[in-house]
Amino acid sequence: MGGDQKVCEKTNVDGSDLTLREAQASVDDWIKTIGVRYFSELTNLAQLVEEVGELARIISRTYGEQSFKESDKNSSLKDEMADILFVLICLANQTGVDLTEAFDDNLRKKTRRDGDRHRNNPKLR
Repeated sequence: MGGDQKVCEKTNVDGSDLTLREAQASVDDWIKTIGVRYFSELTNLAQLVEEVGELARIISRTYGEQSFKESDKNSSLKDEMADILFVLICLANQTGVDLTEAFDDNLRKKTRRDGDRHRNNPKLR
């Protein structure tokens, strides 16, 4: 990486964790300064599916019955999760979705819908 390129910090100046809204702004800044431009939404969707596949490969080899191939040895669970988050944030930015608002709304929906469902599920005991 060139010396004049800036790298997004994982925490804010005050040491606090990055919020979803701040992550969206950081990705947008990175795209505009380093990434040149966003890929199309369809390309980013294909990228997202590819990254989820890479995560699935690591999980199936770490927690499932498959063994690691030599080409899998340098794979990182956290790196693949971060790749997924990055592409998801790109898609959110491109389509005007505020992930903070969307996540809050989704959690409220799940709470209303599933408030007792999981507690009453004998399979979870």
